[in-house]
Amino acid sequence: MFSPHTLWPARWRWPLPAILAWLLAWLVFKLLADQGFSAGVALGTASALGVACSLWGDSWWRRLLIGAGFPLSLAISLVSAGATSIPAWAWLLPLGFLLLVYPINAWRDAPLFPTPADALNELPRHAPLPTGALVLDAGCGAGDGLQALHAAYPQAALHGLEYSWPLRFLSALRCPWARVRRGDIWIADWSAYDMVYVFQRPESMTRAVLKAGELREGAWLVSLDFEATHLRPSAQYRTPGGKMVWLYRAPVVAR
Repeated sequence: MFSPHTLWPARWRWPLPAILAWLLAWLVFKLLADQGFSAGVALGTASALGVACSLWGDSWWRRLLIGAGFPLSLAISLVSAGATSIPAWAWLLPLGFLLLVYPINAWRDAPLFPTPADALNELPRHAPLPTGALVLDAGCGAGDGLQALHAAYPQAALHGLEYSWPLRFLSALRCPWARVRRGDIWIADWSAYDMVYVFQRPESMTRAVLKAGELREGAWLVSLDFEATHLRPSAQYRTPGGKMVWLYRAPVVAR
């Protein structure tokens, strides 16, 4: 059955998202160059578009390929042709855009794991929350987790915390009903929230377990896909896409 969501490149079979991103970046570069813009402006704008399209990747290495594909292919083509029309400093622009979206100190966490739209639909059955409950998406990325939480808890007060400035802006733009701030999820205080949602990676779950000690009695830590193996789950379920959702209620209990 056809769904408009299938038109979103992030859902396309790899490497189609990368090919589309590279073609778009090259098209923008050529159009700007033909219009008389400087080589640096053309390179910077096309590279920024490529990095924005990297959000279509569903893994770290695919996002890196999408974002870095255009400047690398341009460099190879210029070297092959012996051209030197682009100033040396302009090649720092693609790296700068990548670092803005994926800051170095956030690389130890999940760079960007979008939450599937239907992954949290069953969450209220396992963890009911009162109207106005405070819910934090810790590491909200581009806002997919906030949107899934909003669908599950439409009456909750949703908060998002994201270290990357561009992703924080994009998340706030996509989720105007949530309060989205820039910050480090491991430094922020979790004690005020009735639920904290994370979609990290196995290496980050040890830190999430330590932060769960801040939660007040009755609050929930919810993890998509990755289990906090040091804790005893209060509930768990499998999403339609096959991912596991793990729920831990404070005070958390060690295994």
